[in-house]
Amino acid sequence: MPDRNTKYQEKIRQIRQKLIAAFGQPEWRDPLPPVDELVSTILSQNTNDANRDAAFGQLKATFPDWESVMKANEDEVIEAIRIAGLANQKGPRIQQALREIADHNGGAITLDFLKELPLQEARAWLLDIKGVGPKTTAIVLLFSMDMPAFPVDTHIYRVTGRIGIRPEGISVEKTHNYLEERFPEDFFYDLHLNLIRLGREVCGARKWHCYRCPVEDLCEFDQKNLEPSEV
Repeated sequence: MPDRNTKYQEKIRQIRQKLIAAFGQPEWRDPLPPVDELVSTILSQNTNDANRDAAFGQLKATFPDWESVMKANEDEVIEAIRIAGLANQKGPRIQQALREIADHNGGAITLDFLKELPLQEARAWLLDIKGVGPKTTAIVLLFSMDMPAFPVDTHIYRVTGRIGIRPEGISVEKTHNYLEERFPEDFFYDLHLNLIRLGREVCGARKWHCYRCPVEDLCEFDQKNLEPSEV
């Protein structure tokens, strides 16, 4: 009889296959250099992708390089990213992150040195930046540096709880490590993106459409909506 871990791994494999069959092999938006990805992900907090991209574009249009952003008047940076929301917090956070990167590199604003570090050291370095949490760190590592990290956002946290592939009481922060330890590394990229799509299009926070969910048969959610007219 298969043990619990074997059953879990088989469930993950089936979920991944069903999501790829339903949504295809996903692709992250145009890959950004690590510092750009860090700034973009800070801008993405508590806003949508369109506002994130608009703010990032305006920031790049307003300032010629990251050194200029770092040295700019705080109000100028805030104004440039206002569309992203929470600009009074995100502007100083971005400038502080750039200062910490420059201080480490003798003035150069680059994160390329992280590629030479073991994964956990690279993760710890990013997490030491004020305002940078596990999700932002994992996104930079996975999508800009091709390092095995699994970002967990609100969609992934909700969906993995409903499906039953993480403990109910575990925090978002601890879910990063929990899933990273259990998902095969070569699943990270597409499973991250397809679970987000599942959360956005099918398994919403207020409305969930189990009748068109590609992994409904593997889901442990006890409030399933199996008829279109029910929600």
